[in-house]
Amino acid sequence: MPHKKFEFPMPARADLVFDAFHYHQWRAQWDTLVQGTHIVGGAPCPSVGAISENGGRGLLQALSMRTQFISFDRPHVAAATMLGTSFPFEKWSASMRHKAISPTESVMVYTYNFTVGPAALRWLLEPVVTWVFERQTRKRFGQLQAFLAQHRLALEQWQTDERMNHP
Repeated sequence: MPHKKFEFPMPARADLVFDAFHYHQWRAQWDTLVQGTHIVGGAPCPSVGAISENGGRGLLQALSMRTQFISFDRPHVAAATMLGTSFPFEKWSASMRHKAISPTESVMVYTYNFTVGPAALRWLLEPVVTWVFERQTRKRFGQLQAFLAQHRLALEQWQTDERMNHP
């Protein structure tokens, strides 16, 4: 079962990084891995127990996944696990932890584990899926870093407006 932890330095506060990932209006602007992501029931972002539907993007367009959030503590941690299966994954889960470094920087710690299947082909599929997943993960969060570097002020303004409109 592949299991790995990545640490990505982010050019924004932890709460901005958290929101850029979890609020789908922002995520749609940078995420290279998924498209058409939404929360079942229409919420703008997840919560504990929320189910998200995620369609693949680009060469991974055929990959879709339903996940359920098992943790959601803004801006510190979010974790989800896959519901059902989605080839090549039999099981999948991931978490994101956010740590402040300075008033304008943070680190996002992304941890994942998965099982590929079918079991009879695991020996063949697992190295390939692991390589693709790690490559896509680096690309994806590199895009988030670039997005935050360019749009940090817009996110800050959006957060201020949200607090004023939803105290």
